[in-house]
Amino acid sequence: MLHPSGSLPAPSPAPSSGPASRATGALRLPLLPGAPSVPPPRQPHGVPFARRLAAHGDRVALVTPEGELTYRRLAERVADTAERLGPVRRLVLLAGANRTGALVTHLAALSAGHPVLLVPGDSESTIDSLTEAYAPDVVARPAADGTAVLDERHPGSAHTLHPDLALLLSTSGSTGSPKLVRLSHGSLQANAESIAAYLGLDDTDRAATTLPMHYCYGLSVIHSHLLRGAGLILTDKSVSDPAFWEEFRAARGTSLAGVPYTFDLLDRVGFERMDLPHLRRVTQAGGRLAPERVARYAESGRRAGWQLFVMYGQTEATARMAYLPPHLAAERPEAVGVPIPGGSFRLRPVDGHGPDVGELVYSGPNVMLGYAERPADLALGRTVTELHTGDLARRADDGLYEIVGRRSRFAKILGLRIDPQRVESLLERHGVTAYCTGDGETLAVAAIGDLGERDRIRRLVAADCGLPPRAVRVHTAERLPRLATGKPDYEAVRHLTRPAAEQPPDPAGDRDDLRRLYAEILDRADVTDDSSFAALGGDSLCYVEMSLRLEEALGHLPADWHRKTIRELRGTAAPAARETPAPAPDARTARGPGAALRRWTTPASWRTRRTLETGIALRAAGIVLIVGTHIKIFDIKGFAHILICVAGYNFARFQLTDAERPERVRQLWRSIARIAVPSMVWITGAVLLTDALDPANALLLNSLVDQGDDRFDWAYWFVEALVHFLLALAVLMAVPLLDRLERRHAFGVPLALVAVGLVGRYDLLGLASARPQLSPTVVFWLFALGWAAARAVTARQRALLTAVLLLTVPGLFHDQPLRTTLVIAGLALLIWTPTLPSLGPLNALAGILASSSLYIYLTHYQVYPYLQEDFPFTALFASLALGIGYAAVVTRVTRRIRR
Repeated sequence: MLHPSGSLPAPSPAPSSGPASRATGALRLPLLPGAPSVPPPRQPHGVPFARRLAAHGDRVALVTPEGELTYRRLAERVADTAERLGPVRRLVLLAGANRTGALVTHLAALSAGHPVLLVPGDSESTIDSLTEAYAPDVVARPAADGTAVLDERHPGSAHTLHPDLALLLSTSGSTGSPKLVRLSHGSLQANAESIAAYLGLDDTDRAATTLPMHYCYGLSVIHSHLLRGAGLILTDKSVSDPAFWEEFRAARGTSLAGVPYTFDLLDRVGFERMDLPHLRRVTQAGGRLAPERVARYAESGRRAGWQLFVMYGQTEATARMAYLPPHLAAERPEAVGVPIPGGSFRLRPVDGHGPDVGELVYSGPNVMLGYAERPADLALGRTVTELHTGDLARRADDGLYEIVGRRSRFAKILGLRIDPQRVESLLERHGVTAYCTGDGETLAVAAIGDLGERDRIRRLVAADCGLPPRAVRVHTAERLPRLATGKPDYEAVRHLTRPAAEQPPDPAGDRDDLRRLYAEILDRADVTDDSSFAALGGDSLCYVEMSLRLEEALGHLPADWHRKTIRELRGTAAPAARETPAPAPDARTARGPGAALRRWTTPASWRTRRTLETGIALRAAGIVLIVGTHIKIFDIKGFAHILICVAGYNFARFQLTDAERPERVRQLWRSIARIAVPSMVWITGAVLLTDALDPANALLLNSLVDQGDDRFDWAYWFVEALVHFLLALAVLMAVPLLDRLERRHAFGVPLALVAVGLVGRYDLLGLASARPQLSPTVVFWLFALGWAAARAVTARQRALLTAVLLLTVPGLFHDQPLRTTLVIAGLALLIWTPTLPSLGPLNALAGILASSSLYIYLTHYQVYPYLQEDFPFTALFASLALGIGYAAVVTRVTRRIRR
């Protein structure tokens, strides 16, 4: 039964210090806009749940990569930080992050009554703009050791702070804007209590921090679980990262929260087939999830034993206003549900709509105090008594509320009133996923699709809205732009659809630098802030230049940079890199070896410490040693086998992306073509012009048909093995079951393939050729070992791979201990050390050699035999130069073909 107010019966919230819960139960009368309030004579006592942490004793409060933290210890650290903040109330700007230091500082401020201005910790521009706008007394940033650095700007406080003020958050979509939502101590407590009540949280629950702390939804997960003495799995990993699921299972996670984009990622990683024995509930908010997906996830939860809670809220309501009871999710997936305990809805009539549709207006103790747009507003008390959501809704006969549109998103175009949300629904019915928004006198549409879809989408939208096609601008791409919270980025939609001449100047100056860099190196026109190297189809042939240029632009190379979005990478930039952005590339001079040398051979570059990926260093050193050994300048063998392992490492990083299976397979076939076609073209030329090779070499089939021991017949064994491995894996990854298996067991699958490869390593089936150490069946285990190394995320996994290495490499090269030792050392370095210290010029040289290594390998056989006897070093440099030149030609031709 539904309560008369439209909500389910629930316990009354505990008394709070906020104005909505005083003895009379009445709200304060709203103040006149802009009028300062008279603070009551009492001192604020903070948010109750933040002050009562110690009451939960030795229960686990936080599960972090560094270990567990009990509530007792958490309370001690909160008290210590509160003491550092001082007895006088101060405005604390906190750079939010899902890290212990940030959470402790947040709780310390709430418990002691210091208002917190919570901002995204990965956005320096937001931190700078809000620091300038509000002049906080303290700026707090989490430190790497789990503490926080407190930068005290004023000895006391430079502000008049209303006693009820507890938290300041940016409104949805206005990150960096000086317009903030003012929330009270009572609002935070009441919302946490309501959420904990309808979710049924208790002290045995553990929730993963899958959303940013500065986002009201992510923060509400933290508050509601701490209220009940439950645990938090503190992580900043994405649900698309296999390491996240290992942490979640190890910590016995019970709760998972997500916005619609999170569910896109869950679909890609095969979430519905995962074994999560402790999962109790999945919550969804932050935007509309398509009803058919709500029903599908509700049914999946029913089968697996967990509940789906679809929720509705806004920052102005502290986070949550409504929820859909899980037993109704499958049959009423289009509804947002009923008001949360303690809240109520009413429908305000809106012109142009029927009597059953109106603007949804919410009342409850969690409604904000009001907005702040300047420091003086921090002295204001309550200026809002109910929340006009801006959403158009209706109340169905069963008492459930349904959102039918957005009042504030209506656009007036050529005199016509257009509802962008209805346009998005129209396109969804035609199989097109899109975001739509007004932009002056035009309608801007960003859609998933290719260039050929634009005219069809434009005609569909124009015909439905009654607009001329010229008033509809369409941009198509592989991904839609989203904010860091996963919500649609409508400002980016406007930006993407504008002709170049109309683009307004970006006040950040260097905001487009990384997008421009990605577009240049990957030759893509659809790069957005939410693009990543892997998602854009980057592979091992272009990652060398990308990693070096990115390291130069950011001042360091973040771990897993290839999976991070441009938005995430921009937030990791070192201060010096932010202050001095890399100059925009000149299209005529930005590419190629000469450009790299010009960038990194300046005097300053020798004084600047850089880092270099271990895989790049191994490729660069390896190709020089391979060619030099063939010329007999020195005799250092083993690097070809190391590079087979590096190839497996890069396969896992750049081919096994989060993309859907068909796109993943397409990217893999493109990479095969980029290796096989230039190889076959060059070797065919060598076959026609020399008698050292035969057609089997040109077709990359020598290892299958030639049982001889001629050196030149086996010259291209490395290319053959690599292409054969990739062809087999492309076929296997096209099978849905195997694709799901790999996503579910990211480390287990390559480890199993290592075991399979050992059958070939020891030639148990008698398939090895006349030169066994060069046979694809023998060396496949090294490729699989590199794949597993890329997926190893714990010291135990890396130790296991090292043990396999030490047990299986000896004996591969008979009576060659130096070669064996070199291979073991190189592969151990790859497993344990992702980056090496370097200098700019060394990075430049390594980048040129590594990115050209395949082509140097291909071409050197046609150079050095003519020079090695009399001019061995000339033969070395000529071989390197020809390979680098062939790499440049292949890159240019490939770009031209793609365009």
